[in-house]
Amino acid sequence: MTTFVATPTEAVADVEDGATVMIGGFGTAGQPVELIEALVDCGAGDLTVVNNNAGNGDRGLALLIKEGRVRKIICSFPRQVDSQHFDSRYRAGEIELELVAQGNLAERIRAAGAGIGAFFTPTGVGTPLAEGKEVREIDGRRYVLELPLRADVALVSAYAVDDYGNLVFRKTARNFGPIMAAAATTSIVQVRERRTPIDPEHVVTPGIYVDRVVVVGHPLVPSVGAGQ
Repeated sequence: MTTFVATPTEAVADVEDGATVMIGGFGTAGQPVELIEALVDCGAGDLTVVNNNAGNGDRGLALLIKEGRVRKIICSFPRQVDSQHFDSRYRAGEIELELVAQGNLAERIRAAGAGIGAFFTPTGVGTPLAEGKEVREIDGRRYVLELPLRADVALVSAYAVDDYGNLVFRKTARNFGPIMAAAATTSIVQVRERRTPIDPEHVVTPGIYVDRVVVVGHPLVPSVGAGQ
């Protein structure tokens, strides 16, 4: 059952040291900045973070890394022009990196939410990303075995939620959010609006995958549909 809470701080207050935390977003698109920065304030550390990137600038995930709260990051695109906090900590040996091809990252997360035990993929065969993993030939092609990627907590940003926890996302902000919500023991979502009703045809993530919601930026508004 979905619980609505008043503040981002309340939403993440029980995230423990050493937790594995999935954070939605593709760069800054869909990144749950308010939840991440509340997590910084709450003091949880020694975290393993799963995200497509390794932080941008000085906010959100970048701030979590800057503050030394992240022990390991699992991502597909760790370096870019404004990833200075990850760069400095990685060069100093203060953060561990597990590099995963982007499609494999998404599929490993999806597999966890779908209850899939493992899957074979051609992506990564013959590269350092396949080292130590089972490789099998199927129909004349080599595939590497990849395992599901689960988390204790998922932090997700969505556009709107109804009274039952059903989520609507906006455009590319959808990215990793839906599969992360399904792959975590506890999914925590920040939204811009709480709307009732939402057209069932517009629901992306059903409320069964949503444990906790906080509205940031907009009050409760009525609606005849999901909108865009």
